[in-house]
Amino acid sequence: MMRPIMLKGHERSLTQVKFNREGDLLLSVAKDRVASVWYSSNGERLGTFIGHIGTIWSIDIDPESELVVTGSADFSAKLWNARTGECVHTWSLPSPVRRVEFNATGEKFLMVTDQVMKQLGSIEVYPVNRSGPQAEEPMLTITTREGFAKATVAGWSYGGLYIIAGHADGTISKYDAKTGEFLASTKPHTETVSDLQFSPDGTYFITSSRDKTAHILDVDGLQMLKTYETDAPMNSAAITPVKDFVILGGGQDAKDVTTTSSKQGKFEARFFHKVFQDEIGRVNGHFGPLNYIAVHPQGTSYASGGEDGYVRLHHFEKSYFDFLYDVERTAQATASTQTEVN
Repeated sequence: MMRPIMLKGHERSLTQVKFNREGDLLLSVAKDRVASVWYSSNGERLGTFIGHIGTIWSIDIDPESELVVTGSADFSAKLWNARTGECVHTWSLPSPVRRVEFNATGEKFLMVTDQVMKQLGSIEVYPVNRSGPQAEEPMLTITTREGFAKATVAGWSYGGLYIIAGHADGTISKYDAKTGEFLASTKPHTETVSDLQFSPDGTYFITSSRDKTAHILDVDGLQMLKTYETDAPMNSAAITPVKDFVILGGGQDAKDVTTTSSKQGKFEARFFHKVFQDEIGRVNGHFGPLNYIAVHPQGTSYASGGEDGYVRLHHFEKSYFDFLYDVERTAQATASTQTEVN
């Protein structure tokens, strides 16, 4: 269906890959302490952000592709000039930073801090100052609630109205993005929520988990809309624009795999029909679990970051867009209904 471009710029396992809003840039971070920026059209590396002294768990780029934020295991988050690679500011924190994400306007960003030692873990929101020094203290802090497991991932809903978080025990929680007020929670997973990504309009989102499932939930009611079941732990899930598909990535941990075979370890990107929940295809190639999946904002390509240290960038071919599964499945369902009626 497509021939991947192999991006080899990291010495250790990938932790996240991310497209910018236009889709012309792809960012990647890994356990080797380096953040990289690539041209998404041809896989050429544009530059690197060097300064962290621990694993970089997360990266994001603002809507204007001017600023980049990273969160690291070295107990810090850094703001970078996207064009020069210069570190604009460093926030020193009491625990590692597991996830960072700008809001839709780039005026602020959230970070998810880990639960270590006496730190409970939290979701913190910082303003972004484009013309002066950055604020050292957050404008909002959402501390882990009593009885809740720590947050592992979080993101902004439509209009920046809500912050949705995934937790280590499989719970999803919802907060008012201005006040931090807890609004609702649900528990769609039985194990850690490994990833949470929103639809293009921010009204629903997909979660993945080590419990071998992914779910789509709506923002307003946290109602579970769709479920995708697999036979391996899932580390990431993304929603594709243009076509009604979702892409899941994961695989067995290295300690549980007896050979380096991608088939043995289930190291594949799995395509499911978003509506009908059927698996419709797989793309293999990684020699270890897929740690993150990102889809181009125009739906023309996707990237996967693997435990093997590679980023695989796939540009969809014409056959992908011509695929008429929706029409075929709908026709079958209609025919089946007519048969039952007759």
